[in-house]
Amino acid sequence: MSEIRISTTRGGLALRKSKQLVGLKGRPATSPPEVGQRLLPDVGGFEVVSLPVARDVEEALDEVRQRPEVEVGTHVYFADHDNRPVVPTGIIYCTLAPGVGEEESQRVFDLFHLEVLERRPAERTVVLSATARSRNPLYVARQLEKLAMVSSAVPDLDVPLDQYFTEPRDGLFSQQWSLSNPGHVPGVPGYPTRRGADARVQAAWKRLGSLGSPEVTVAIIDNGFDLQHPDLSAKSIVAPLTISSGASTLPTGIAHGTHATPCASVAVAAANGTGIVGAAPRARLMPLHGLTYSAYLTERMFDHCIRNGADVISCSWGTVDPRFRPGTFHERAVRRAVTEGRGGKGCIVIFAAGNEGKHYLNYYCELPGVIAVGASTSNDTHPAYSNRGSGLSVVAPSDGGWPLLAARASWDPGHEHLPPGKRYYVDGRDRGPHHKHFGGTSGATPLVAGVCALLLSAHPGLTAAEVKSILERTADKIGDPGEYDVRGYSNRFGYGRVNADRAVAEALRLAGRPAPATPASLARTAFRVRAEDPPRSGFGLQVSAFRQAASALELATRLEQQFELPVVVAEAGGMHKVILGTFADAPSARKLLPRARELGYQPFVRDLSTLS
Repeated sequence: MSEIRISTTRGGLALRKSKQLVGLKGRPATSPPEVGQRLLPDVGGFEVVSLPVARDVEEALDEVRQRPEVEVGTHVYFADHDNRPVVPTGIIYCTLAPGVGEEESQRVFDLFHLEVLERRPAERTVVLSATARSRNPLYVARQLEKLAMVSSAVPDLDVPLDQYFTEPRDGLFSQQWSLSNPGHVPGVPGYPTRRGADARVQAAWKRLGSLGSPEVTVAIIDNGFDLQHPDLSAKSIVAPLTISSGASTLPTGIAHGTHATPCASVAVAAANGTGIVGAAPRARLMPLHGLTYSAYLTERMFDHCIRNGADVISCSWGTVDPRFRPGTFHERAVRRAVTEGRGGKGCIVIFAAGNEGKHYLNYYCELPGVIAVGASTSNDTHPAYSNRGSGLSVVAPSDGGWPLLAARASWDPGHEHLPPGKRYYVDGRDRGPHHKHFGGTSGATPLVAGVCALLLSAHPGLTAAEVKSILERTADKIGDPGEYDVRGYSNRFGYGRVNADRAVAEALRLAGRPAPATPASLARTAFRVRAEDPPRSGFGLQVSAFRQAASALELATRLEQQFELPVVVAEAGGMHKVILGTFADAPSARKLLPRARELGYQPFVRDLSTLS
């Protein structure tokens, strides 16, 4: 392969030309006879195909370009130690030197046979497109950069990104433990879950008095939407888009993926009496097909969401490859959505933290204003696959324990190498042809998207920044309380596991609206502090101690909800000690130890008379 080094907004990138793969645009139903395998249907708007190995790729591509069914042909490249094809889209972002005028620059672009798509005077950037008379856009970009009137010329590239779901390890509403976890999954013997290890979505519906608002639109950006699925066919569909072509029709079939269907169902599956229910069943769905690294297509996808009224944008994909981390133009596209969407209140943009088990997040989580979502399990633990690190906002229930249940596309072949019973369900028990087990941060992300739709149902005036703040402030601290810092932040769990009920309660409070009447068990506020003095005698279980009162109060609230017992927060020596229960004698307190340990706590019996 011949090597070429190009500029990106993140620095230089070395690419080597493939000897066999090329990208073609044309009529998808036909294929030139020279084409071997059709590998990827859409990378930067090109279908990636193979040409005969024995032929010189330059000659073979020139020959294929002459075919009437081929509109455009391009070379395909690879970065070192990476088997993902890199495709130039034909777009070049050219930033002019200060003082260079339109007429002067146009003469240069004409010389290279480039079409001007857009001029952005504030950034001194011109968006250019290669034409049939242009040379290879990578070569053209390098030539432009040699000119004194050009500050930079960045060729737009696309590369397949990672979809963040986890493969299964080898009337369904009751099995959706992520919405309300009773401590077991009906019909799944011998696999206990932790009671309360859920996103509190069912409780949020009760507090809200509805399943959310039909005026809220959730955009899912992904590959493979089956909009005829029983859980999605009754949805109100808003402004569907195939990103690479700009078409309003979405492709179907296994070549175009299966991932979007389960993601959409976790967020917004309809409550229609069958199948499963999404976190925001009444919300509208805006499906955008096509995962893309291309900066130009990234701008198209987010601008489409802004123009067509997306409130929440869910992205269960990304990369941890630093060579393809999003650059300046990706960042501007997301910033526009977060600041200009929803009439200036900002779209809520959510990205999956990633499934690589890294100590850093999917690079798209670094973009301004993004809510970064990791995963938690059915036992409120951290799954090893979920990336961790600074920037993580919250976690949400997914697999690693018992997986989520989600819709599956009609063309989804499942895991064909597994026995028939386990192609879709980890326990081999058939739950019908329309669903499958699902997980990863791909499952956690649309769950949080649905929760955000419930917040906007409670308070449509919330800004994107306020929604992010509410999610973080109302999350449940799971795992070892000691791993949270003075801010209440953990690198594994962010600010905690999302709590839809508390988040909706806070949104209603900010809106100045009382919540509908609910049972007393659901009417607790986010932080309830007992006014009475701590008892001076008796025994309890000391669960933890914190220097920060807020951390102690968060744990106290959670313990009250889990055990329905009084919780004492006593301050002594600068520490706030959290004590569960008040019992007449130590043996009575000790009887509570097994249940507390089952829920992940490590308490000890405390004599309350020693607190003063």
